[in-house]
Amino acid sequence: MLMACKSIQKHFGVDPVLKDITFQMNEKDKAAVVGVNGAGKTTLFKILTGELTADRGELFRSKDSTLGYLAQNMNILGENTIFAEMLTVFTSLQNLESEIRTMELAMGTATGSTLEKMMAQYAALQHSFEEQNGYGYQSQIRGVLKGLGFSEEEFDQPIYQLSGGQKTRVALGKLLLIQPSILLLDEPTNHLDIAAIEWLENFLRSYPGAILIISHDRFFLDQIVKKVIDIENGKSAVYEGNYSFFAKHKEINREIQLKQFLDQQKGIKRQEQVIEKLRSFNREKSIKRAESREKLLEKVERLEKPEEISAKMKLHLTPRLTSGQDVLHVENMAKSFDGCPLFEQVSFDIKKQEKIALLGPNGIGKTTLFRILMGQIPSDCGITRFGSNVKIGYYDQEQQNLSLEKTIIEEISDTYPTLTQTVIRNTLAAFLFTGDDVFKPISALSGGEKGRVSLAKLMLSGSNLLFLDEPTNHLDMYSKEILEDALNQYEGTILYISHDRYFINRTATKILELSPTGMTQYIGDYSYYVEKKQQSSLIVEATQSKADEDTGSTKEEWLRKKEDQAKEKRRQTQIERIEADIGKTEKKIKDIDDLLCLQEVYSDPLKAQEAYDEKSRLETDLEELYTNWDQLQQE
Repeated sequence: MLMACKSIQKHFGVDPVLKDITFQMNEKDKAAVVGVNGAGKTTLFKILTGELTADRGELFRSKDSTLGYLAQNMNILGENTIFAEMLTVFTSLQNLESEIRTMELAMGTATGSTLEKMMAQYAALQHSFEEQNGYGYQSQIRGVLKGLGFSEEEFDQPIYQLSGGQKTRVALGKLLLIQPSILLLDEPTNHLDIAAIEWLENFLRSYPGAILIISHDRFFLDQIVKKVIDIENGKSAVYEGNYSFFAKHKEINREIQLKQFLDQQKGIKRQEQVIEKLRSFNREKSIKRAESREKLLEKVERLEKPEEISAKMKLHLTPRLTSGQDVLHVENMAKSFDGCPLFEQVSFDIKKQEKIALLGPNGIGKTTLFRILMGQIPSDCGITRFGSNVKIGYYDQEQQNLSLEKTIIEEISDTYPTLTQTVIRNTLAAFLFTGDDVFKPISALSGGEKGRVSLAKLMLSGSNLLFLDEPTNHLDMYSKEILEDALNQYEGTILYISHDRYFINRTATKILELSPTGMTQYIGDYSYYVEKKQQSSLIVEATQSKADEDTGSTKEEWLRKKEDQAKEKRRQTQIERIEADIGKTEKKIKDIDDLLCLQEVYSDPLKAQEAYDEKSRLETDLEELYTNWDQLQQE
């Protein structure tokens, strides 16, 4: 066990936030904390980190455990670049590397026993450096940064120039490199595109420590967690399984608990009626029987009524007009900014009642495409043609369509001046704005509340073509489910941008993938899209592998041929050199024979001996030359 909570309670003023939180985390546990917005999930994390103190209850953590915490918006300060900031994780390793370099210099001038002692220390330092991945930590940093969506060009960008989302990604990268034994991650997929989320999933699945995650990304949770801690009305319940398992069994458990409670209440009421009837007879026997039944009834362990599910939005989207079958035609659209192309050759068609997800990495131009289709900015070229009776409704993830100076009710009234106050208030109540809530200024609302106001405006628009830019941002899981159901029942047409793969799986009938060179269409949901992408990737890999084999085979053959040619050239050169040496040696031997025929030589024993010795040496050399020449001829 690494950590455990027992009966944790927390109040803010007189309002209880957490009433009874109990769970434990073991080594390598991967768990999620779920609940509606405001359930106290982030408060629990702050208690676990020591930032807040629980009012009651016990918190245990093993002595040797380390804890890392990623908040939703991390504000990293300083002058460091992104890469330099990541290097701070490995300060001790860098110090060790400097010590090794210093010792190398010192060893250059050391001698004798001093050198031997230094060599032993050097070997120990080298071993420690290798054990701590000293030769690979910079590659590890690059891998994490690229996985989280940073390009090589951004590595040298100063931290102070980054957006809040980029700073949060840097903080997440540092945590993943530190590898604490317990990771607390509060909405880690915020600010990540789908490719980065999938990378993070793979990383966390193989993470050696325990992980506790708060996330509204249900697909993400399904891929990672094996335990769900559900916080509802301040109390916790633990489910051993992924998010889908939890969602299914929570509903089953609630139905069972409610049935058991209602059955017991019926039985109790029936017993009370019998007791009352017996007492009404006013006879000794009947009174004794009534008292006996009362005692039995007192011993019954009363079941608590299951907690009521929090109020939910009531979302019904209904188009006022029916569009034609052909809703939108786009042909060869292109867009660039300051001469830098964003995308080109974008062509696609949208038909009536299609539910289409627009996918692509961050920065590819998905929101720009929406703005072009909305007529807010022009395209560089191409054709855009809407069908008959098409009325567009737009949901903006930045909520820029809301006036911050207005109240909620003013925002709706000014947008739809023909609606009565009763209709407006009923609509806002369906989105959980009741009583004086409707007079709150837009500027004072949370991201989730602004999202609900935008959805209320969208519901009243009566549009038959919806452009939705990240509609599930800031919504809790239950609100997402309501939105999914509403979109599935919607009789109009939808084109939306989303990183929520669970949401895409539940709502999309078609996927459009935007790239710099065009648009690719997939007829199906997100799982189908992933399957087709994997198949395409395998085909590309197989084709590339075959091409590499063919190229490799041709290249090897060419290299082998060139090597053979070079070898033959070397052999001929050696033969020619040896033949030249043989000719020179034979000439020298002949000159010595001629010398020995001279009287002044053969009559002088000393000169004659020197000539014979020289001739013997040359004959030995000649024999060796002939042997080498023969060997080369046989190669």
